[in-house]
Amino acid sequence: MADEARPKGLGRGLSALLGDETEDYASLERVRSTRELPIEYLEPNPNQPRRQFDEGDLNDLSNSIKEKGILQPILVRRLSGPGERYQIVAGERRWRAAQKAAVHNVPVIIKDLTDAETLEIALIENVQRADLNPIDEAAGYRALMDEFDHTQEDLAKLIGKSRSHIANSLRLLTLPGEVRELIVAGRLSAGHGRTLVGAANAALLAKEIIARDLNVREAEQLARGGGAPKSKSVRSSRAGADKDADTLALERNLTSSLGLKVEIDAVGEKGTLKVHFTTLEQLDALCQKLSIH
Repeated sequence: MADEARPKGLGRGLSALLGDETEDYASLERVRSTRELPIEYLEPNPNQPRRQFDEGDLNDLSNSIKEKGILQPILVRRLSGPGERYQIVAGERRWRAAQKAAVHNVPVIIKDLTDAETLEIALIENVQRADLNPIDEAAGYRALMDEFDHTQEDLAKLIGKSRSHIANSLRLLTLPGEVRELIVAGRLSAGHGRTLVGAANAALLAKEIIARDLNVREAEQLARGGGAPKSKSVRSSRAGADKDADTLALERNLTSSLGLKVEIDAVGEKGTLKVHFTTLEQLDALCQKLSIH
């Protein structure tokens, strides 16, 4: 459902790139038309920076589309060649969810865009979404810098993030592939990942951090070779052993969906839900995801 709401913070950078300060696709420069198209006329951008689409989110969005329709048109560009074909520039999640909802026609904004503009808009739109995992976010920053010669300062102004946030995100790309996969899966936070940057045995340390349920401060201590409190491992193991398989599975699913560690402590029908964050930016992203203003 998050894709149906107008994303927060797309801001001046993306609006300026698209040619309008209102963030209203229908009034952008070089817009050919606003119309409905058969859903099969659209195809995804092969250079789409988002590599993973959460099935639970797609199902939620699909149910919303069944009830209310697609509230925000999909931004597309006309493809050359025979037939009527359009490439999605922004709104692939809506397109995927519409397919699940068995929608035959979708509202679109058709805009003349170059390959470079298409890629830049797709990258910026994606890196500003709260639900993008930290690795894909960092890869989006790197692509914007490599493809369009943006500096970290440029990106900070363009997407409304701090330069330090961008710098810290980019550091994650230097981690071994195995560690990056753990972050994508939500088993490690970005904060945990940053403690392992430059560590010779980062993959082994990552597994130990997960097994011992260490927080970021303890992970830093471990990465520096100082060890970490052993009692936490015992407490964590005991707590995990007391939980049934359904609770543990729900914890894993929520952790993967939010990109933050989630713990559920339940007794009968009552209990507590804990969401762990390590930076204020993570908390802000969580609030946006939960639509807390």
